[in-house]
Amino acid sequence: MVDGRPLTLDPNAVSASTDMPAFLARPDGAPVYHGFRMLECAPLDGWQFGEITEFMHSEDGDAFVIAPDGSRAGLVWEVGDGEFRQISAPDQGRWGVYAVWFPEPNDSVEALRRNLLSVLPSLTAAHQAVSGDDAGKASE
Repeated sequence: MVDGRPLTLDPNAVSASTDMPAFLARPDGAPVYHGFRMLECAPLDGWQFGEITEFMHSEDGDAFVIAPDGSRAGLVWEVGDGEFRQISAPDQGRWGVYAVWFPEPNDSVEALRRNLLSVLPSLTAAHQAVSGDDAGKASE
């Protein structure tokens, strides 16, 4: 649980331990955020999103994004007004953790998709700044 909210685990993710879930016992070579569920409404312009805590009918939570080049970053999201910002610098396995703000509640798959598309330009810019590569650029 994160702040009292259940985690959204991928039931098909392989764990390196019979005693721990996959996100705590990633197999060798598994990427960061292995073991958490991917959203079915993605990919968006080649980007994919995954849940750490439930998106639907929540006002805030934790998630991750996979850029078109396969690299990953963490997201701390909230519904409301706020500034996109880096929370944690890039480290081994991810290009950072970012605070993102959604303009509307995630009360439907369509609303969630609009919210994810609304933060995509900022994520694209952050990815490009870290990677120095235009490969993650979302289409216009």
